[in-house]
Amino acid sequence: MKRQQQRLLRMVTWLAVSVLAAVLILSSRAFWRLFFPLHHQILLQEYGANYQVDPLLLAAVIRAESKYHPKARSHAGALGLMQIVPKTGAWAAERLGLESFSTDQLLEPETNIQIGAWYLRGLLDEFDGDLVLALAAYNSGRGNVRAWMEEREAQGEKLTLDNIPFPETRVYVRKVLRNYDWYKRIYKF
Repeated sequence: MKRQQQRLLRMVTWLAVSVLAAVLILSSRAFWRLFFPLHHQILLQEYGANYQVDPLLLAAVIRAESKYHPKARSHAGALGLMQIVPKTGAWAAERLGLESFSTDQLLEPETNIQIGAWYLRGLLDEFDGDLVLALAAYNSGRGNVRAWMEEREAQGEKLTLDNIPFPETRVYVRKVLRNYDWYKRIYKF
């Protein structure tokens, strides 16, 4: 009987220590940084400051778009960390005064983050700071979002995350918002 009690006590002690260790690990920012990395922090901070976009929001978009693979290419032809479509990249580069721009520069983190931050700032301005609408436009295009807004307004409603007509865009916006929430919990600037 005494042996069984000792064995049970060891098991309970081991379980308590394991639970405590798990709690400490899961509450550690270092642990969560493994899942939510912050690569290119200097560029995120620089272009975030230049275009008044939270660097952690830029990181959340990058995580959703490319998972930090600078050479990422989508089936739709979007390139780089923030998955910029070449046509949008060329248009933005012209507006930003980036001389001798080529599509290949979208695969360079600095150019990609600069254009992505500038473009996201423009969408935030266009949609009066509404993060959901700006992210929806980043994913599916400003024209689609404008059409959806008009359609909802004709019905006496407002376009919200829950009534975005494209399921892919709803999922995308939720993913970026979830990433953004995690980045704000893990990193402090």
